[in-house]
Amino acid sequence: MEKQENQLIITKVGSETFDEFLGLIEKLAQYEKLAPPDEAAKNRLRIDCLSEKPKCEALVGKIGEKCVAYALYFFTYSSFLALPTLFLEDIFVLEEYRGQGFGKKMFDEIREIAKRQGCCRIEFSVLTWNKSAQQFYERNKAERTDWFLYRLVRENF
Repeated sequence: MEKQENQLIITKVGSETFDEFLGLIEKLAQYEKLAPPDEAAKNRLRIDCLSEKPKCEALVGKIGEKCVAYALYFFTYSSFLALPTLFLEDIFVLEEYRGQGFGKKMFDEIREIAKRQGCCRIEFSVLTWNKSAQQFYERNKAERTDWFLYRLVRENF
């Protein structure tokens, strides 16, 4: 695909962009070979993103009227530094729009949000097989940590 002549416009996900945002999440699930959100999860996402006190926040990147990228994030807290941490859950750009700097623009917007919120760091995880994502973050000055990511699923609470 040719380089896009239009500029990426980044906005917070709202009711008018929510369905396109869900479509991008489904594309990420397809890319990662995972099951996309079911209807119940989609409804929870709508509530959790769009409520007055959201549990998570999301951005979409648009070219013209088309959403081509998204980022989903939320805040945690560092007890040692006594400051918030922005946790980047997802950042995704449609395949046909990759290589045009849109991922970097989305990541730079996340950095600006973290600065405005007084965060001490931005954290995220990357799948071990996703070498292009690892290279992207390393080019953007992120460092792999010595921490292992563990997960306890709901059935084992």
